[in-house]
Amino acid sequence: MPDSRYAIYLAPPADSELHATASALLGRDAQSGAALPQPPMDGIAPARWAEITEDARGYGFHGTMKPPFRLAAGSDIGNLEQALAQFAATRAAFNGPPLVLRAISGFLALVPERPDTRIDGLAADCVREFDRFRAPAGEAELARRRRSGLSPRQDEYLQRWGYPYVMEEFRLHFTFTCRLGGAERATAAQALRPHVERFAAEPLRVDALVLFEQPAAGAPFRIRRRFPFGA
Repeated sequence: MPDSRYAIYLAPPADSELHATASALLGRDAQSGAALPQPPMDGIAPARWAEITEDARGYGFHGTMKPPFRLAAGSDIGNLEQALAQFAATRAAFNGPPLVLRAISGFLALVPERPDTRIDGLAADCVREFDRFRAPAGEAELARRRRSGLSPRQDEYLQRWGYPYVMEEFRLHFTFTCRLGGAERATAAQALRPHVERFAAEPLRVDALVLFEQPAAGAPFRIRRRFPFGA
């Protein structure tokens, strides 16, 4: 479909505790597409929690490897899936650092507790390898990205790769909230922490890439297929 977008993400297995916990916190399961009741969050009204997780809920719980893109002319989803399967078959699974809750530019997200060159290298490889499937970003998309304020290097990456936060600008994160002001962000972090702190005690298993699909503009992203590493 011309309006479909695809993205290559890290995402936990659908039967994992991390997937179940994060999906409930966001209010939607990206595997099944089902809406989920969100747990009570201390100090935050249910309607407000639903509001501040709305954007993340639409994308599904994930860490970006190759940001959302439309297929280039001459490409199709079968070609992309075949390339992903071949790419994943050459990669070896590994244990990355545990995930901890931190604020990134006002957003609350789970991030690796320390930098990991294997994760950064995987993301850079995905950006380069699958760029041949990406239709160039339009002027409206470029303008929208630039409104957030980009450095010269980020703008260079935006023009080259369609996204500013790649290569050395990349930082893996699994987002929960929109950008929040200081007091509300502190309250939200305090409410989130009991739900996610257990994941700081175990490594992040990196053993697959996951293809997400957005079938139409404004529609939520769904998990289309998981590509396990095979090396």
